[in-house]
Formats: sequence, C-alpha cells, structure tokens
Amino acid sequence: MISAVVQPFRLALFRGEADPAPPRSRRLRPPMPGLLRGLLPFGHLDLVQVADLLLAWALFGTVLNDLTNLTEAAPQPIWLLCLTATGLSLPVALRERWPLAAWRLALALLPPALWMSYLLDGIRSFMMQGAIMGLLVLYSVAVRCDRRITPAVWAISLVAAWFVLGESVVPAGIALSVVVLFGYNVRVRRSATLSRDTAVEERSVLAERARIARELHDVVAHHLSVIAIQAEAVPLEAGGDPARLDAGLAQIRGLSLEAIKELRQVLGVLRDEDGRTDTAPAPGLDRMDELVANARTAGLAVLVKRSGELDRLPKAVEVSAYRIVQESLSNAMRHAPGSTVAVELVRDDELRIRVTNGPASRPGGAPGAGHGLLGMRERASLLGGSLETGPVEGGGFEVKAVLPLEGAS
Repeated sequence: MISAVVQPFRLALFRGEADPAPPRSRRLRPPMPGLLRGLLPFGHLDLVQVADLLLAWALFGTVLNDLTNLTEAAPQPIWLLCLTATGLSLPVALRERWPLAAWRLALALLPPALWMSYLLDGIRSFMMQGAIMGLLVLYSVAVRCDRRITPAVWAISLVAAWFVLGESVVPAGIALSVVVLFGYNVRVRRSATLSRDTAVEERSVLAERARIARELHDVVAHHLSVIAIQAEAVPLEAGGDPARLDAGLAQIRGLSLEAIKELRQVLGVLRDEDGRTDTAPAPGLDRMDELVANARTAGLAVLVKRSGELDRLPKAVEVSAYRIVQESLSNAMRHAPGSTVAVELVRDDELRIRVTNGPASRPGGAPGAGHGLLGMRERASLLGGSLETGPVEGGGFEVKAVLPLEGAS
C-alpha cells in the first residue's frame, strides 16, 4: 500500500520519463530558409521551440532587470540574481523536449526564488513570470507524462506554491488544477486519435494483403494450372510427331508469356501512384518520420540512421521498405515493449534495411505464428531481394533486408 503511494512521487522526482513529442504539423514546422539551411544541422524550423526560447529569454531579462532595480538599496551577488532569473526562465526553454526534466529543474531552482522573496518581503516583483513558467511546464508534463506521474507532479507543485504564496495559494491551486486537467484531456484525445489511426492502418494492411492474394491467385493460379495441364497433355497428343510437339510447346510458351504479362499488369495496378485503381494507401519513406513517431508514442525508443539518397527510390522499393520497417516496429511493440530500436536505411547500388531491437523493459506478448516475417520475406523476394531475421546477443531481434533498385518501378 505504501509502495503504491510512494511510487508515483519517485517517478515524478527521479525515475520517470516523458513520452516523445508528437509529430508537428507542417504549419508549425516549416522548411528552413535557403540561406540558413547550409549553416544549421537541421532542415526544418520548429516554431513552438522558437517561441519557447524567445519567451524564456524575455522572462530571464525581465526578472533580472526587476531584481536589479529592487535590490539597489541592498545589493545582492549577481550570481544569485542570475540563478533566480534562470530558475524562472530556463524550464520554459526545456519544456518541449524534456518536460519532466524542466519541471525538476524548476523545483531544484526554487530555493533562490524563495530567498529573494524573503529579502524583498514578498514575491510580487516576479510573481507573473513565475506563474507563466510554472503553468507552461506543468501543462507539458500533463500532456506528455504517464497518468501515474501527473498527479504526483501536481501535488508537489501545489505544496511548492503553498511554500511560496502562503495563504494566497488557493487561486494558484485552482490554476494548477485547471492546467493539469486540460493537459490530461489533450493527452487522452491524442491517444484516442493514435489508436484510431493505428486501427485504420491495420485495416488498410489487411485489405492490401487480401487484394494482393486475390489478384495473384486469379492470374498465377489460373495460368499455372493451364500450363501444367498442357505440359502433361502435349507429349501424349503429339505421339512422337515433332511438328505436333513443337506446336504444343509453342502454345505453352504463349500461355507463359500471357501469364507474365498479366502478372506485370497486376503489379502495375498495385503500384499505381495516381490512385486510380489502388484504393488503399501506398506509403513510402516520406512517411517514415510519422511511423517512427507513432512507435515512440507507443513506448519504443527509436533511433533512425539514414545514408545515401533516399528521396528518389522506385515506388515499389519505397512501399516494401516502409512495410518492412513498419512490421519490424510492430513486432518490437508486441514482443519487446519499451525496448530501444535502431533503424538503419542505406542506399548505394541497392537499398539495405536493418532494424534491431534490444531486450524488452516489460513483459511482451506471446510469439506469433510468423505471418509477419513471412510477409516481409515475400515482399523482399518479389523485388528480387533477400531478408534475414534472427535473435541478437544480449536479448533482442534483428531484421536485415536487401532490396535491389534495378528493375523496380
């Protein structure tokens, strides 16, 4: 009983971690201007992080300026003034990438603010800046942290507000509660949206598999059956007559060419980029960031390494590469939840894919029937490539695929 009560506070203060940030919309993450693209290591501008940095700088400047003016009569060490201003500004700059760490930093740097409030006989001089910082950081925690952590963070924040404000803590407590509830509601809605998108994606995968199986059955099974029958009947009908045997073999050759032609038509329909006949989505490597973000939201720590020009791959290779990575991540979610997954995409004369997950941090599901691995292997084989799977040392699993680029369309 005591452990169940203490555990959320232990996670909040020491051991807990926030979920990765969800993928940003294009409006909030525009491409970097051309002049800066070569100077900076990233190609997009995150407007939310830019706004946080600007706000943190403004908070630091206003707090430092106010404290300098208020302590003119009794000057204080400059390091104490800067430390107080940092405690009321730096968490805002960190809240987007490390919300829980930002909250811990704000809590750790609270003593200088309390000491300055004691020297100034009150904190009204920087109450507004502290309220802005605290509410923004608390919102980020509620949106990105587990529901066990958020109530503990709220309770500790309320106690800290009581130490700072004393009898005036009631309005602050109401504001903290409203922000936490709002952030938690945003988190629940995001989770519901993610679950819905995952269900839609799974249905699309099933529909695609059913369509492929149906089309290939109609083409391959029919023609191969006819060819097999003809190959058995022609020698009997020829009766040793070379002319009749040659005619029968020519007929078998014609059937084979017709089967190849229709098979190419089926593959062309499945790879149609315009969507005129292919109703299910055909994602490519341009959606890899979205796929990785969903896996991270599900609890995986995904590291992606790209090498070579991956922008202009044949469509069939892109679709197969996306599906192989998707299935590998799905297997890691089911059988190694909470693990670290390394995804490597290398293009030279061919596209090489390597997905390796470490051991699970919590119990996973039972081994499946192997249909996912079979499907990945079939995708690689259709392109003339190969796929290897197996366990790795230390506990984990590895998928390695090689997809040729020549001949793919």
